[in-house]
Formats: sequence, C-alpha cells, structure tokens
Amino acid sequence: MDFILNHLLTLILFVPTAAAFLMLFLPKDRPVLLRWWALGASLISFGLALIVWFRFVPGQNGFQFTEQAAWYGVLNASYHVGVDGISLTMVLLTTLLMPLAILASFNIKDRVKPYMILFLLLETGMLGVFMALDLLLFFVFWEVGLVPMYFLIAQWGGSNRNYASLKFMLYTIGGSLGLLLATQLIGVTMGTFDLPVLFDQWPKITEIALPLGLSVATVKTIAFWAFVVAFAVKVPVWPVHTWLPDAHTEAPTAGSMILAGVLLKLGAYGFLRLVLPLYPVEAKTYSGALAFLAVAAIISGALAAWGQTDFKRLVAYSSINHMGFVVLGIAAAARAGNTPDSVIAVNGAVLQMFNHGLSAAGMFFLVGVIYDRAHTRDLNEFGGLWARMPVYGSLLLFISMASLGLPGLGGFVSEFLVVRGSWPILGLATALGLVGLFFTGAYILKALKLVLHGPLNERWAKLSEISTREILVITPLSVLILGIGVWPAWILNVINRAVQMWL
Repeated sequence: MDFILNHLLTLILFVPTAAAFLMLFLPKDRPVLLRWWALGASLISFGLALIVWFRFVPGQNGFQFTEQAAWYGVLNASYHVGVDGISLTMVLLTTLLMPLAILASFNIKDRVKPYMILFLLLETGMLGVFMALDLLLFFVFWEVGLVPMYFLIAQWGGSNRNYASLKFMLYTIGGSLGLLLATQLIGVTMGTFDLPVLFDQWPKITEIALPLGLSVATVKTIAFWAFVVAFAVKVPVWPVHTWLPDAHTEAPTAGSMILAGVLLKLGAYGFLRLVLPLYPVEAKTYSGALAFLAVAAIISGALAAWGQTDFKRLVAYSSINHMGFVVLGIAAAARAGNTPDSVIAVNGAVLQMFNHGLSAAGMFFLVGVIYDRAHTRDLNEFGGLWARMPVYGSLLLFISMASLGLPGLGGFVSEFLVVRGSWPILGLATALGLVGLFFTGAYILKALKLVLHGPLNERWAKLSEISTREILVITPLSVLILGIGVWPAWILNVINRAVQMWL
C-alpha cells in the first residue's frame, strides 16, 4: 500500500502502457476479452486519479505527489512528475474520458486488439504532458500522444481518413518543431530541463553568452513564439485550425471524443504551464495578438459551425469557438499578470477546458450514436427524431444546452468567469468575443431543429433508441455537467488556489 501511495502518478501514467503491453499476449480472436481488458486498465487509472484528487491539498505551495529520478544524466534531464490544481484537473478529465471512450468503442469489430492498444498508449501520452515537471520529458510525452491518434484516424477513420490523418500529423509536428528547438535552447542555456528551476531562473536571465550577437530579449522573443505556435496549433486557433474539422470528421467516434475532450487541452495547458511563467514580459507585450487570435477563433468557429450541414463538422467547428474563450482568458492573464480580474479569467479558462472536455465528448458521442444507426451525418436528411428516439433526443438537448452555455450547466460558469475576468483587461476583445456567443446559440438551435424537430423522415421510422451501453457512456458526462453548473465550488476551489499561486 505504501508503494502505491508513494508512486500514484507513475501508476496512473503507466498502468495503461503496461496493460497495452500485456494485451500483446492476449488472443486477437477474443474481442470481448480485449475490450474489457482495456476498459479495466483505464478504470484503474481513473480510480487512482480519484485517490489523488481526494488526497490533494488545495492551496499548498508547489507541486504535490512529486516523483523524481535521474533519466538522461548527460543532459541534466530527469523523470520528474507532479501535479498542482491546474494539472490535476486535466488528469481527472483524461482518466474519466478514456474509459468512456473505450466503452463507446465496444461496437468496433475490426482489429480490436491494435485499436485498444493504441487507445491505452494515447492515454499515457496525454497524461504525461499534464504531469511532466521536466521540459524535455514534457516534449517527449507531447510527441508520444500524436502517434496513436494518427493511426486511429488513419486505420479506423472514414473514407477520407488518409488525408485527414496526414494533415493532422503534419500540422502538429510542424508546430512542434519550434517547441523542440526552443526546449533545446533553454536546456543548453540553463544546464537543466527541470521546470521548477526554470520557472524561478529563466525569466530573470538578462545576460547569456549567445552566438551571432543576438540579444537576450531577441532570443526570448523567438523562443516565446516557438512555444506559442506549437500550442496554438494544438488548441487550435485561427488560422492554424483547418486540420481539426478534417480530423474530427474522419476519426472514429471515440477518437473524436478524446481529440476534442483532451488533446485540444494540451495546447491550452502549454500556454498556462509554460508560456505565462517562462515568458511573462513577452506574454504581456504580445497579449494583444493573443487576444486577437482568441476573438478570431471564437467568431470564425461559430460562423463556420453555423454554415455546416455535416453534424460532426458542426461540432468540430464549435470546439474552435469554445476553445477561443480559453485563449481569451489566457490573454487577459498575459496582459495583467496576477490581479483579481486575471485570476478570475484564468479560473474560467481552466474550468472551460474541463467543461468543454465533457460537453464536446458528449456531443461527438451522440453524433456517433445517430451515425451508427442512420449512416449519415447530413443534417438536412434528419428531422423529427425526437418522436422516434425520445431518450436520445432528451440527452442531445441536454448536452447541446451545456455546449450553448445555458445557466445551471457547467459551460455557463466557465464562460461567465472568462468574460467577467477579461472584460476589465481586454474590453474590446471581450465584447467582440460575445458576438460569438450569439452565433453559438444560432448553430446549436439549428442542429437541434434539423435533427429532432419537424416531421419525421420516414427513412428513420425504424431507428432504434439509444442503448443501455450508450446511456452508460453519456450519463457520467451529464451528471458532471449538471453538478458543475449547480455547485461549481468543488472544482473551482482546487483550480482557484492553484491559479492564485501560479500567476
């Protein structure tokens, strides 16, 4: 028991990988066994994450549950992991969504074994980013998470999967190239990749022996933009967002759930964990540019979603719209530093990451439910499905209202906090961002009208209602969405205390 309690993060991180390795020895012609094996492994990580959550002490200085061991001694890189209130929230989200995504994949019949192995490896890659306290380790996990998602899209995606998977890989690796170079620059300059040390020392550096006569300010600005581009691609923000709708459209349902629910959050987490503390001066200088990118994502994402007739592409563009509010909260913190308003904005940004993970995963799952039955996502071909599938219709309405930001549900709390905190700091950008909320309501209501209301299309007269397994997938998401909307203090208390110490 002491071993488990002393190595909780390592166990959360590598239980999925160990299960994936052991799965290699399971018979491939036993799909039921393979599915339950993967689900069991993901539930173990979730259970351990709950232990960390309940043993976590909000407001305690520094990172908790830390583990450190020599890893790459010649580079002064170490296996160093730990969590604070921000990263722990993302760990909880990841370990929650993964078993739900695997449960949603129980209808996968083709090559079940590699499919489940890739999902478990993907979980390790994502969790490693949120836990890493070594910059080189952060980058390794950042890249590791790309590979399983590439193969999930390329092998189990739709008809245009090769194009979508290649575009996903090229965009994300292209953005990561600058991140790698900047990581090397910092490691060579400082002689360490340990993040707690870098957070303390790197922003204070004013004199460095640099080649080519470059000034410290120039080098930091270059490194700052290298980080920003890598994280902006992953969020994604306009104009580097075009890979996302294609990836979502072609990915299997569970892949879209994780892509929207967790992978997009890696970019926003990078802004919070690395950009703001390592580059406070540069972040303040270019906060206006970050605010512009946020507003562009909010408005363009909403307008693009409004113009879609493919249900899945509509939800994909909505993710760009919602993640724009996260970037807006980050831009406000970059502009103002540690002020009461910026703390509120970042609280909203982190909570929006969590809430969007719930609602976006739910929306993509419900789109997949109807696609499995109708084999089409064309909104114009539906109509009147509420009469045929009342339980499904009720769940779709509930999750859609959470995505819209209806008061009483989680999305409202986080978006309200972002707007409230950003308004005194970035008034014009916040006002323009609110225009996006108008179109958010428009595209959500459009989708509900075309799918659920009007006369029943006779083609769908025999569609079956949502199944018990599918209800088990959507129920935890719905409960959390309502719980945060009614009583957000249970999660905001953890986030807020971390944000106050972090900014």
